Amino acid sequence: MISIDKKSDTLIVVLHEIYGMNQHIQNFCSLLSDEGYDVICPNLIGKETSFDYSQEEAAYAHFMGNIGFERATYHIKSLLLSIRARYKKVLIVGFSIGATMAWLCSQEKYVDGIVGYYGSRIRNYLEITPHCPTLLFFPHEERSFNVDELISTLDNRNIRVHKFNGQHGFGDPYSPRYHEYSAKQSFSEMIEFFREVNQ
Repeated sequence: MISIDKKSDTLIVVLHEIYGMNQHIQNFCSLLSDEGYDVICPNLIGKETSFDYSQEEAAYAHFMGNIGFERATYHIKSLLLSIRARYKKVLIVGFSIGATMAWLCSQEKYVDGIVGYYGSRIRNYLEITPHCPTLLFFPHEERSFNVDELISTLDNRNIRVHKFNGQHGFGDPYSPRYHEYSAKQSFSEMIEFFREVNQ
């Protein structure tokens, strides 16, 4: 687990994607701590070494076969309950599977806001209505579903949704799908969202 203590009264929980706690996630946690927040990132894949981007299928199969959304979300909720009393606000930001897990945690009273980057599996949990401010980022195009259809389903629920140029992974500077402008724009919108939630 990554844990950075800045003596803040706001905690940001970072939920990584199928690859694990790779360089992108480590750097992202550092960037959030530079903004003055306490940051933790639990290891959700059950192995210390992260997968390489070339191992996308193996990484996905490992997560779905050995962990799955229910077990990982249970782990996150237990972690949040154990530390919630220390903070005024607890926020979650997730990438891909992590964004879907953030969505699954969005109904809990102890979560004050979530941000999800390309949480494509959110489409499998549309019965959920978040109880906290929610900001979702999607790429223009996804291989497995129609982004605009999903956005139109989410738009009427008081959820902020933004679509960015690029593909799934646009926010990760180490990914072959990185899109510099979309990454910077989404990061800046996320920080602004956190400030609003903290007011």
